[in-house]
Amino acid sequence: MIITPVLTLGFGLDIKYAIGASIIAVIATSSGATIAYLKDNVLNLRVAMFLEIATSIGAIMGALLTGVIRPVFLYLLFGLLLFFSGANMVRKLWGKQVPTNADSDDSIAKKLKLNGSYYDKNLHKQVDYKVTNVPSGITIMFGAGIASGLLGIGSGAFKVIAMDTFMKMPLKPSSSTSNLMMGVTAAASATIYFFNGSILPQIAVPMALGIIVGAAVGSRVMQIMPVRMLRMIFIPILLYLGLQMILKGFGVTI
Repeated sequence: MIITPVLTLGFGLDIKYAIGASIIAVIATSSGATIAYLKDNVLNLRVAMFLEIATSIGAIMGALLTGVIRPVFLYLLFGLLLFFSGANMVRKLWGKQVPTNADSDDSIAKKLKLNGSYYDKNLHKQVDYKVTNVPSGITIMFGAGIASGLLGIGSGAFKVIAMDTFMKMPLKPSSSTSNLMMGVTAAASATIYFFNGSILPQIAVPMALGIIVGAAVGSRVMQIMPVRMLRMIFIPILLYLGLQMILKGFGVTI
């Protein structure tokens, strides 16, 4: 969400190469953070591997579409996606949290053993949860994969929405599971970007090295920091970058 707008708006890089670098950055982010999440048993590995089937297929389709879509549409689509993510964060920030329906059983989730539990370091207690509405989650994951392959993003917002809103997983397992899935989704589309010449090593490699360190630190901070604080910091950034991308799509530069 951040890297592609920064590279295009701040450094004047062509959006094609910015998306290619962002794909590598997403893989680095996932690698750096997933280690901590696995160690602390926060992410749901079964949910990640099951939903990743749909997301990877969508990512490949999205990557193939980049060669036939004009950059102006990419700018507009990316800007709208940023606004959508920001609006969703505002709703979560000011809205009341919907409690997890612990009494409901989903036949698919039960058969695939998708239900799980984690220890919340902020609440200092073990949280058990059940996964519901799996078909809706799969549908959204397919769309998230297309967005990832088309725009070179992790599409984590869509994945968190699928798990947190539709599948009724708590926010922290949703976020950490989404982080793992972003890396797998990006890897599925990175091959296509590599062979069409969209990945510039002199940009992607230094960026990935810094992101691996930052992601490892961020994954530790996320588990002890209130989610509300993170959203209050991130919402203005998303909305500002979304506006910039939409304006650039119409040929206006601020």
